Amino acid sequence: MRITRLLPCIIKYKKSQLESLINKKTMKRIQLIVVCIVTGVLLARAQERTFRVVCYNVENYFDCVDDSLTNDSEYLPGGMRAWNYSKYQQKQASISKVIANIGGWEAPALVGLCEIESDKCLWDLTKYSGMKNMKYNYVHYESPDARGVDVALLYQPQQFKVIDSKPIRITFPFSPSSKTRDLLYVKGIAHTNDSLHIFVCHFPSRLGGELESEERRNYVASVVRTQVDSLFTRNKKANILIMGDFNDYPTNKSMNTILKALNPSANISEGKLYNLMYPLHAAGKGSHKHNGEWGALDQLIVSANLLQNKTFSCKKANVYDADFLLVDDEKFLGKQPFRTYNGMKYQAGYADHLPVYVDFEIVDKNSLQSEK
Repeated sequence: MRITRLLPCIIKYKKSQLESLINKKTMKRIQLIVVCIVTGVLLARAQERTFRVVCYNVENYFDCVDDSLTNDSEYLPGGMRAWNYSKYQQKQASISKVIANIGGWEAPALVGLCEIESDKCLWDLTKYSGMKNMKYNYVHYESPDARGVDVALLYQPQQFKVIDSKPIRITFPFSPSSKTRDLLYVKGIAHTNDSLHIFVCHFPSRLGGELESEERRNYVASVVRTQVDSLFTRNKKANILIMGDFNDYPTNKSMNTILKALNPSANISEGKLYNLMYPLHAAGKGSHKHNGEWGALDQLIVSANLLQNKTFSCKKANVYDADFLLVDDEKFLGKQPFRTYNGMKYQAGYADHLPVYVDFEIVDKNSLQSEK
């Protein structure tokens, strides 16, 4: 008996009459149909596996402990922002919520973070916040940044195995005494057995003016480019992923000319880099809003092989702009990121940047062989 034949009965018969029609045998058939549907959905999802990479500037994720080696007084109890343990926990909860929501069905495989003060922040985030069930490990090194903020990489051990990592110290030849954030390099193996070279970056800010600070960002871009060239010298098909807050846009000199991160709409050539955020920035979209204009300060850059790899490849990047991350922009209209502070007023928001992410499509190598 087909379920569709029972539909007219649903309207005409009372509950007692329906119970007499839908006997145990029919109910078993219905249950079987439901099981088949659920199984089909799960199988389809298994065939469409993805390796999601997220990059997020969380904006001033400070603990409440005084670090005598850095200028962290602004974010201490008794400091100008009246930072305390309750606000620290709220910040953790906010970051955790973003990463959990952006992951969807499963936690992102990799998460690059900017503006993390300490190992304690990462430990508390991954072990005691709402993220504790996601089972993240992390890579982090303390840098000489004056405020003590660093970059870090969270990773799912089931999806990514770290085999090497190091901080890359920045020393400006034109200002040797100046301090800035280290670059983070991590080499690992994805669960597809594809090797991956990762750079997490947070370039010098535009404090003091874009042109006045440009030389610093250009120099850091040249350091990253030297690292990339070294990898390409050994292997033109190296899988390279560069992410972070670059404090410059895809069209700026540091990114387009020095790092040579090209628009992916160009012809893809072996041994070159492609900026996945380039098309979004060109379309007036981005992760950060300044003077009413959205722009892509946060970027995801990949080597050519990651756009052509038959078993592990990516396409376009995305900005995660969930409603809860945005508030009305009363000055310039539209929306803007919902920050932790609005000026000096605490508002328990998220960050002044939106996360960006990209999905790597995973194709079973056995299926490729069967197609041949």
